[in-house]
Amino acid sequence: MANAETDAPESTLATLQPDPTWSADAHEETVEALGEEGLTFRIWGGDWCGDCRQQLPAFAAALSAAGVPDERIHAHAVERVDGEKVGDGVEEYGIDLIPTVIVERDGEEIARFVESEARPIAVYLAEEISE
Repeated sequence: MANAETDAPESTLATLQPDPTWSADAHEETVEALGEEGLTFRIWGGDWCGDCRQQLPAFAAALSAAGVPDERIHAHAVERVDGEKVGDGVEEYGIDLIPTVIVERDGEEIARFVESEARPIAVYLAEEISE
């Protein structure tokens, strides 16, 4: 994954290793929505974060199943410094809680998942994208 502005490698998140037990067959509509052409995914998380370790591997598996190319996935590692979350794009995108995933189309935000919802990240975003 590369930073679109600088072509430099972006921060990596071990929590974005796809969960091998996630079933694309059980989530066909989700996979189809996430694979829509022209979508960009911006993901903020931290390997130190329990919510990220729990939620991001399944989301990464969904992106993989949808065939989303790496150049449309931007991972941003977030660290804690004096109780504050810091990292690339945290202030610019108003990131307070992690994981946060923003979906953009043509540079415009169309959906945002923040930390916890009643549905998994992939399902929540697929529903938002399809509205």
